[in-house]
Amino acid sequence: MTVLGIETSCDETSAAVVNERTILSNIITTQTIHQDYGGVVPEFASRAHLKQLVPIINMALARAELTLTDLDGIAVTHGPGLAGSLLVGLGVAKGLALSLNVPFIGINHLEGHILAVAGDNPAIDCPYIAMVASGGHSLLVLVEKPFQYQIVGQTIDDAAGEAFDKVAHVLQLGYPGGPTIEKTAKEGNARAIDFPRALWGKNNLDFSFSGLKTAVLYYVQKKKRHGESFSIADVAASFQQAVVDVLVEKTFRALHAYGCRQLVLAGGVVRNTVLRREFESRCKTEQIALRIPDPILCTDNAGMIARAGLFRLQRGERSDYGLDVCPNLAIDQICS
Repeated sequence: MTVLGIETSCDETSAAVVNERTILSNIITTQTIHQDYGGVVPEFASRAHLKQLVPIINMALARAELTLTDLDGIAVTHGPGLAGSLLVGLGVAKGLALSLNVPFIGINHLEGHILAVAGDNPAIDCPYIAMVASGGHSLLVLVEKPFQYQIVGQTIDDAAGEAFDKVAHVLQLGYPGGPTIEKTAKEGNARAIDFPRALWGKNNLDFSFSGLKTAVLYYVQKKKRHGESFSIADVAASFQQAVVDVLVEKTFRALHAYGCRQLVLAGGVVRNTVLRREFESRCKTEQIALRIPDPILCTDNAGMIARAGLFRLQRGERSDYGLDVCPNLAIDQICS
């Protein structure tokens, strides 16, 4: 089976082609217009998808050395994400499926992230914990059986990636915040400033990054108000370490609570090398089997959507043409 995947949930326009053996192509275009605004502007994002999606699909097919008639199915993100952006991808997917007379399947964006690594590693045995950290999501998910997900922890306010973006804006480091914070932090002291670790002493597995973001803002404002110098690198490094500490600690609490010996990391924040290094070190110490996607599969991309679609199409699942977008779709919800 050969499947075309389409991903337009936010500000990446992406198309990919996969078969049962490998990802044949995975074309990703990140919209640069949002850099001027310090965050994604939904209307601009959907307009960019309209312009870019069809050419990118053609590029993905060309890279895979295939044509539309070689496709056996279409997979497309239908939630969560920005409603206008999701509509562009879903509309194109439906049109292609109808014209080619092939099935299509709507894919949960979060499942795509999880299966970006789990689907490529047969050694992963259920149950396992998946930690998903991105610009829009910070989740701990228990996967007891394939394709069955239970949220056991989530952010009560900002997602980790969102906090990176907002702190980068405070420090005037540019957008997106993840790469710029990490680059700046390399020159700083991660223990220079004791920023808060919210919900640290709680028994639950939830996250909170809004207070951390505000603490950074107040620190910078206070220094500037009093005319005191401060190290932007130290602020970036200390903030980054606070996020990493919380994500690692809460994830291992979940592993212990549910007796899991397998861990999957997913989402754009997982590209952070400090985060990856600390997870690798602790997993080695506690003998936890760790699976991390290649960096290209951490960010939003159609390769993960196509792969998830392939698995579900092989199970005989199909979506009908009444499928709508679900901007607030959770990993444990079904939306039709």
